Amino acid sequence: MKNRTERGPAIVIIIILIYLLIPLVVSIVYSMFSNWTGIVPQGFTLQTYVNLFQDKTFLASIGRTIVIAIIPIVITILLVLLALFVTVVYFPKLEKYVQIICMIPYTIQGVILSVSILALYVSNPTFLSNRVIMLIGAYCIIILPYIYQGIRNGMRAVNMPVLLEAAEMLGASRIYAFFRVIVPNIISAIVVSSLLAVGIIFGDYVLVRNLASSAWPNVQIYLYQAMKSDSMKSSAVFVVIMAVTFLIAAIVLYLQSRERKGKKH
Repeated sequence: MKNRTERGPAIVIIIILIYLLIPLVVSIVYSMFSNWTGIVPQGFTLQTYVNLFQDKTFLASIGRTIVIAIIPIVITILLVLLALFVTVVYFPKLEKYVQIICMIPYTIQGVILSVSILALYVSNPTFLSNRVIMLIGAYCIIILPYIYQGIRNGMRAVNMPVLLEAAEMLGASRIYAFFRVIVPNIISAIVVSSLLAVGIIFGDYVLVRNLASSAWPNVQIYLYQAMKSDSMKSSAVFVVIMAVTFLIAAIVLYLQSRERKGKKH
């Protein structure tokens, strides 16, 4: 009876995984066959991938996407950590207002955000009129709710006020204890929220198209251009995007697991 109870959830999870992986599997198959007009695809070839990785424009677009993903995530994490440190330690009554502010981007559509940023900063005489700077700022806004929620949940899980009090009793300052005690204990929450933010930025097209398509043509712009000329090539680009996303997630999770093992030893 116990085995039947355990098999039920496992079967449901497997069915859900198969359903979610169907688009990726179909894209992989379509990118490797030159003809798929019938039930069975024909003309197996990897030439599309060979041409893709020989294309300097594509490789540059991948690099731009990774850079434009890392910078906003790092900035947002630092800002959220400092904001939560100040509110939780010094002004706990203001925390609910910080949460409301951080949740506002959930309601903002990409088109509305990009048009508003352009209207406000495009004629600005300072560096804020730079299209890449505007794009970084827009991404910081878009990923803010996810970064905030992940970090805040991590702080609640480790009981941040108690740990800070214990560190202060041992002679550490609050800011030192925060970055040397609290932050290492919530690395898992930071990593999870960062991976979610990476997925959001890698999948964005609206913001980069409206704000910096010519100044910073990333992989989504490349994918859009490929869709207009070659469907097989566009499928290959999509597969590579997913592979890069999975690779980043695997590297981060591997480093995280090594860090945990190091702490145990």
